[in-house]
Amino acid sequence: MKDQIIQVLMAFGGSLGFGLIFHIRAKLLFPAAIGGLLAWCIYLVCMSRIGSAALASFIAAAFAAFYAELLARVLKAPSTLFFVPAVVPLIPGASLFYTVNSVVTKDWAMFRHYGALTTQYALTIAAGMCLAWAFCAMARRIHARSTRQGE
Repeated sequence: MKDQIIQVLMAFGGSLGFGLIFHIRAKLLFPAAIGGLLAWCIYLVCMSRIGSAALASFIAAAFAAFYAELLARVLKAPSTLFFVPAVVPLIPGASLFYTVNSVVTKDWAMFRHYGALTTQYALTIAAGMCLAWAFCAMARRIHARSTRQGE
């Protein structure tokens, strides 16, 4: 349990750091960093229940996209300001490092293994984002149509 608490706090810190790098306004910085904390919590819960890092990344990325869209509407700011810091903890840093390290050491078998893992994680994160954004776009269209019909 202690390890998970440390991971969640570090996810918050990493998201906060990226928010600072991207010069997010002070009033939006904390909500953006909370997105990273929550996305990592979702990832950890999914990993403990499902056991698949790829599926956990997919679900956490979809959550991060929904979170960003929601905050964008509530705080009247671009969703990217909330999405990028929220998804930062999900970046497959270890497998990416081992992929590059395998290239440098010319260990092609490990390169194929870690390269495939890194690609899989990146694609599942992208798929989660796309699914969530497609759902949000569809919901906006439905809402706009129902608003026009009600006039």
